Amino acid sequence: MEIPATFPTPSGTLRTTLRAKAEELETAFLAEMFGLAGMDGQGGAFGGGIGEEQFTSFLREAQARAVVQAGGVGLAERIFESLMKGEA
Repeated sequence: MEIPATFPTPSGTLRTTLRAKAEELETAFLAEMFGLAGMDGQGGAFGGGIGEEQFTSFLREAQARAVVQAGGVGLAERIFESLMKGEA
């Protein structure tokens, strides 16, 4: 098997896919951190109940996704850069 002298540059589609996956990972990380930080949404005048317990994770994920779309904490960019190095 012959080893190429240079590796191909990742295509635009691959770059887009890798960035999306990096953002998904940052979203999952932030959602988990929000839960550990106690951002569970319980309490208040309308708080409590089985429905709130079941759907709190969806709220945290939506909040984490909003943070990532607003620029995040820089984790997605680091992950993306790392993935690009692995693909280049």
